[in-house]
Amino acid sequence: MAGGFDAYRKAVADELLARKQLNRAVDLFAHGAIAEQDLEVAQDAEDDAKTTLATATEHLRLLGNDPDKPMGMVDIVAPTSGVITDQEVTNAALVQAYSSPSPFTISDVSSVWIVCDVYENDLPSVRLGDTADITLNAYPHHPFKGKVSNIGMILDPSIRTAKVRIEVENPGIMRLGMFARATFRGQTVEIHTIVPASAVLRMHDRDFVFVPAPDNKFRRVEVVSGDVLTENTSLQEIKSGVKPGQQVVTNALVLDHVLAQ
Repeated sequence: MAGGFDAYRKAVADELLARKQLNRAVDLFAHGAIAEQDLEVAQDAEDDAKTTLATATEHLRLLGNDPDKPMGMVDIVAPTSGVITDQEVTNAALVQAYSSPSPFTISDVSSVWIVCDVYENDLPSVRLGDTADITLNAYPHHPFKGKVSNIGMILDPSIRTAKVRIEVENPGIMRLGMFARATFRGQTVEIHTIVPASAVLRMHDRDFVFVPAPDNKFRRVEVVSGDVLTENTSLQEIKSGVKPGQQVVTNALVLDHVLAQ
């Protein structure tokens, strides 16, 4: 800050001198006492002095100070919000921009990574996107939920493990460097049958569909229904009872009326 005010005061004095010399040159040129070239040199000197003064003024403002109201204290605002996770400066220490060490390290710890060692034999059961139950040694009765975001491509040759990264929302009690245990929940793929919703007949709290039988007849089969598809309410999920590709009667209610007659 002292260097900034020193440059500013010199720029003010230089601009004042250049302005006086320009005014004198204008008057002399008007009376034919100097050549036009001398006037242009004086004008160029004044323009340079104004530019230097404007630069020095802007420098002080960028440092958080008013050129007209000098202050010895400067507020430095962090470029991001978060938690100070490292401090490399003390009172009365010298800090220089763009040089090491950095005064503070500010980290956004609202979401953290938990890096786990997974044995080679267990890797086939871990996939990207799997959920994981996290337990910290410091908070054994406070479970956390996370999701696998990366699986390392290189194994540790000494213990035959790979690094698996889990992203976890931090409620504020998780600290960097804590020990954790993760239990992975693998994703399973299930294939269910989808039939028209009108093919399902509900009787006595049980669901049925009609399937073709020999001799042009139909057979009633009990099924376990799932949810109606939200994207198409005319379709019904069947968890068990009929297989994908198996034929069913699309309107079970009409067929039931016909069989009842």
